[in-house]
Amino acid sequence: MAVTSVAAMVAETTTFPIDLLKTRLQLHGESVRSVRPASSFRIALDIARNDGLFGMYRGLSPAVFVLMFYTRTRIVGYEHIRNKFLRSSDRSLPLYGKAVIGGISGAIAQVIASPADLIKVRMQADGLISSQGLQPRYAGLFDALNRIIHAEGILCLLKGVSANVQRAFLVNMGELACYDHAKRFIIKNQICDDDIYAHTLSSIMSGLLATTLSCPADVVKTRMMNQSASVEDKIKYRNSYDCLVKTVKVEGLRALWKGFLPTWARLGPWQFVFWVSYEKFRQISGLQSF
Repeated sequence: MAVTSVAAMVAETTTFPIDLLKTRLQLHGESVRSVRPASSFRIALDIARNDGLFGMYRGLSPAVFVLMFYTRTRIVGYEHIRNKFLRSSDRSLPLYGKAVIGGISGAIAQVIASPADLIKVRMQADGLISSQGLQPRYAGLFDALNRIIHAEGILCLLKGVSANVQRAFLVNMGELACYDHAKRFIIKNQICDDDIYAHTLSSIMSGLLATTLSCPADVVKTRMMNQSASVEDKIKYRNSYDCLVKTVKVEGLRALWKGFLPTWARLGPWQFVFWVSYEKFRQISGLQSF
């Protein structure tokens, strides 16, 4: 679990600016029929102009906080359950079996990490508020936690948890199962050894599949978490399904894949950095390969 946490922090710090761009793209044009299309490049310029270079790391502290619960739970959980099944069977697990195990471990981990994830989304969205000339809602991680609980109640920290769990199930179903299966396929067929090349190929394939499956749920999750429940704010979405229907009705079906490229651009490098670091740290610690 310690090795997983360290590797996840390295990967998150490396790719966090791309995650910020993804969140801004998903919130762009929310519930507006006619809006100027946004690009990752234009949003990056706006962030640099309004918040400076370090504005690309707004929300990093809660993001790292999320990983302390989410990543180590899903990775260790997946490996533990997978190995239990492998011990009770003489043959390797099929892809669909790994997909189910990955989805379940990801869903459990997301429930645990959902409050920190909500704070991360709110702090990332604060940069969009600043670019409109308004005062940011939160000064930092603990200020955001305190304000959210006082204004909206402690149960608000679970807002969007259903969409979050759906997304986590789909992400991990694609990410963990695909990485595990692809890596073993590459090594078994002697395409390359269990090294950085195998990890790179496996992470690219798993990142693409995970992004395709999870992007709609990720858009819904981001919008659900970003809306406040204070008296002066009007609630846009009653639940995840309402958010999904309104998004498609107002912005079209393609809106569910807003931020697809930066999501994939983040998942690919994130997985590459994470898996390379993770496998290396496991080797140094005397643990077997994943």
